[in-house]
Amino acid sequence: MATAMTVGTLSTRAAAEAYLGGVCFKLGPPTLVGAELEWLTTIDDGDCPTSSPPQAHVARPDLMVLASALGPYAPTSLSPSSPALALPFGGRVTVEPGGQLEISSIPVSSTEELCRRLRDDEDFLRDLLRAHSIGLVSAAAEAYRPARRLLQMPRYCAMENRFLRIGPFGKLMMCNTAATQVSVDAGTDLAEAGARWVALNAMGPALLAAFACSPVLQGVPRGSWASQRMRTWLNLDLGRTEPPVDAADPTQAYVRWALDAPLLCIRRDGETDWSPPRDATFSDWLAGNLDGLVDRRPDWDDLDYHLTTLFPPVRASGHLEVRYFDAQPADTWAVPIHAVSALTSSPTVLAEAVTIVSGTETRWIDGARDGLADPEIRTAAVELLKLAEAHAPTLDAAAQLCAAVRRCRRGRNPIEEEAA
Repeated sequence: MATAMTVGTLSTRAAAEAYLGGVCFKLGPPTLVGAELEWLTTIDDGDCPTSSPPQAHVARPDLMVLASALGPYAPTSLSPSSPALALPFGGRVTVEPGGQLEISSIPVSSTEELCRRLRDDEDFLRDLLRAHSIGLVSAAAEAYRPARRLLQMPRYCAMENRFLRIGPFGKLMMCNTAATQVSVDAGTDLAEAGARWVALNAMGPALLAAFACSPVLQGVPRGSWASQRMRTWLNLDLGRTEPPVDAADPTQAYVRWALDAPLLCIRRDGETDWSPPRDATFSDWLAGNLDGLVDRRPDWDDLDYHLTTLFPPVRASGHLEVRYFDAQPADTWAVPIHAVSALTSSPTVLAEAVTIVSGTETRWIDGARDGLADPEIRTAAVELLKLAEAHAPTLDAAAQLCAAVRRCRRGRNPIEEEAA
């Protein structure tokens, strides 16, 4: 039992809140943008489509083969002795529980450079994998293959155990979905950081509807949804996915929510069971309420790790991670990147965007379920993308956003547009 605080442990909740304020919202002029692209994976016999969900008979790659294919670029979660090198254009590869692969870019100062680097890293990664008959599929959800967790790390075991107590959505999210994520700087000061975080949340229902393209997900309960992927996030664990949006004090509200969020796991060296006491929060652990159940109090590293187990639509991780976009077909992943970057390009543009989405800012379920079929959400999506087009930094970005405006006016999702 932990009866006294040890060196390196957290002392008070106030200290934790002060620390998180700086960690979650790192301040400085907002100039950088980054992204994460995620793909489903297959054993590629040369006939597997690259933008359609794999058929039920198509196998996922063996992890040992995947590690061999990635070589020095393999993450340590897949190959503990790997140097985990960055790809030639700066991106780093990670592997998700169901075998999905992800490239996380380095942050850069323009979307043009970001997209160029990501395309080059994607091409390099595809070539690397193709030599081992592994394919990447640009689809947001597994339409045919059942959920199967490949990674057996203690983190993912604890995650699946918690989510299964709530329902089927957690495992489906972990193993059967893929996303496009966009990251931008938090802001110059706390007021700007809070305004940017609130605005990115407010735009969420309309933007997720604009880019929803996962109407079918194997294993999900019955129901027609434009984004079955986002449906999983809205249902898997509200205590870790639904922070309060407090316009009066957004950054502190986020920090308080993070501390009061449920523990997903407690790391234990040399052990495979990281499951925390049921329904315990980080605050409980910090306050000593778990002393009879856990043999130590949390330290600063535990608090940093806890932040990685929180999955809100917009996560404050120093920068702001926009997490509500489905993985996009083919190379259209650049469009949501351009949209977010343009809509956050100045306080004036951001304020105009918030005005556009007034009335739809809390309609997450409608955005994910009905998508562009909802007239109010479709109008908000069209107007947001028009605003983004008007403030796009290049003619090419403006042209891509203009095409997205036309698509959304017609009520078509990205898959339907690609097939047309």
